[in-house]
Amino acid sequence: MPSTDTRPSRVRRVATTAATGMTATALLAAAALAGGAGTAQAAATAGLVRVNQVGYAGSGAKEAFLLTESAVKGATWQLLDASGRTAASGTTRTSLGRWNTAYPAVYLIDFTAVKAAGRYHLVVGGAATGSSPAFTIGSASAVFAKPADDATAFFQAQRDGAATVPGQLGRKPAHLDDARAAVYDWPAFTSDDGDTIAAAPRKIGGQVDVSGGWFDAGDYLKFTETTSYAVAALEIAAREKGASPHSALGAEAQHGLDWLGKMWDGSTRTLYIQVGLGSGTDSGSVVGDHDVWRLPEKDDTDTAHPFLKNRPVFRAAAPGSRISPNQAGRLAADFALVAQRYAASDTARARSYLNTAAQIYALADTSPGTLVTTVPYAYYPETTWKDDLAFGGAELALAAQRLGDGRAAGWLSQAAAWAKGHQSEADADTLNMYDTSALADLDLARAIRAAGGPSGLAVGYDGLIGYVKAQIATGRARAEADPFHAGAVYDDFDADSHTLGLAATVRLYRTVTGDTGADRFGVQQLDWLLGANAWGTSFMVGEGASFPECTAGQLGNLAGSLDGSAPLEIGAIVNGPNGSGQFDGGLGDYLDGMRHCPASGDPYAAFTGHGSRYTDDVRSWQSSEPALDMDASGLLAFFLSR
Repeated sequence: MPSTDTRPSRVRRVATTAATGMTATALLAAAALAGGAGTAQAAATAGLVRVNQVGYAGSGAKEAFLLTESAVKGATWQLLDASGRTAASGTTRTSLGRWNTAYPAVYLIDFTAVKAAGRYHLVVGGAATGSSPAFTIGSASAVFAKPADDATAFFQAQRDGAATVPGQLGRKPAHLDDARAAVYDWPAFTSDDGDTIAAAPRKIGGQVDVSGGWFDAGDYLKFTETTSYAVAALEIAAREKGASPHSALGAEAQHGLDWLGKMWDGSTRTLYIQVGLGSGTDSGSVVGDHDVWRLPEKDDTDTAHPFLKNRPVFRAAAPGSRISPNQAGRLAADFALVAQRYAASDTARARSYLNTAAQIYALADTSPGTLVTTVPYAYYPETTWKDDLAFGGAELALAAQRLGDGRAAGWLSQAAAWAKGHQSEADADTLNMYDTSALADLDLARAIRAAGGPSGLAVGYDGLIGYVKAQIATGRARAEADPFHAGAVYDDFDADSHTLGLAATVRLYRTVTGDTGADRFGVQQLDWLLGANAWGTSFMVGEGASFPECTAGQLGNLAGSLDGSAPLEIGAIVNGPNGSGQFDGGLGDYLDGMRHCPASGDPYAAFTGHGSRYTDDVRSWQSSEPALDMDASGLLAFFLSR
């Protein structure tokens, strides 16, 4: 959710091996490596071993890290299989850098040479002691199948409307009155960067059917801004893996697209962008979604809070008006992607989707002021848009090529012009909801190649590929300077989404170009996300020995366990580390109805470093809240890696 949201988050438990880095068995093994328990206690420095707690593909790079309380020389490590046999061993070398004052040295443990499938763990002895949780080495498909499937399950758990999937959380139908929703004018807010409204919004129309879709994050709001990115990620993952429309992945992509189809009224050319009101008034005369902590089905019988039962719908602009280009580009891409999926099996359906995409794309406002995202804009303050128009044009061109539609060349030309434009945008980034240029440029490169490399385009195949390669290089440069080889920025929002976006970009880049040069970097990003980080935790619920237990969201907090056991909001990916300054003033109070989590303390406090902090606390919207865009990047990365 947005950075202005002041609600709490969800939490995850820390396993003993992650919090302390040691178990009784590991201490004995480490002592043996050091030459005896007494010697180890007297001379060894306490260490923590950080690994990808899910596992490593046998054919890829395999890195782990040792954090120590002081610099050491001659720390030894052993990789032990499930029977306790040594599969590999070595000695740590020069520190990769300082993490914080408590852990001034980080050492690399590289066991890439090990290929054999099985369960393993690392034990460190000699100058330092430590042990890791167990993890798997196996085929990429075997290792990443569960995270990929669990990311899909997260989307199922976020479903709204009648077509819910019960899952572990026992989801029930909710917000059935969204099928008869009224349209409201945008409310006025008490500040530019907050979501408190000055007065009740004014009804301007209705009824419209906006039922279904996915909840955005830890709340029950629904946005085209985030859903359009999520649908694109799911559709691309389904296309690249050849997933059937009837598979769990294919069905979930269709569920999201069907809701976007309701949010676009082609007959009046009206785009609806949001269902639900974030917060109400200071006085409490109007109550919004963020003001009440509850399960979503409670809203259907709530007579005390009218904007929870009969949720307002907000539109992007008046009917027939131009559409904010970020929305137009991504929505066009979504409908064109599904047109590609049905091009071979159901031509009529594919052409219908292509025509919807074309209608939306043609209405893009190419001279926008402030972009239209959500109400309020501060929830998702997007500033770039040429990448989205390049994305929409690229997918339109690919769909038209597959359908033999004569408009392909025109869309190819438009997409190239927008791609040339986005390459000079001041706020350019790497792949995440705010920057889709990697998806745009790689698919535009495919379309140009399929068209035979026509001349006269604003940017050609080499220019597109070069731009994406430069994005990867930006991440690689950060990773090379980081003690845990992380390519994202720790002290900024959405570190996890950027991390997974980089991993997905590497895989898509390899698919298009055949270039494997960035493979190790891509693997490092998944490692970091799944536990090979300073905090020693996976940032994805249900993955690894330690993962978020106290997530900042209502579903997980009220319907899930608070100790890491089932039921869980399985597959939810949280924000992850954030700038330490975002936590100034503390985490705030618990909301009424919120289950307190964790029971006490912050087991991750000792690992605050590099200007960043991570805490697993239901009040921590800064680092513990799951969201569609986080999981969209994750789903894409894990499906492409399996």
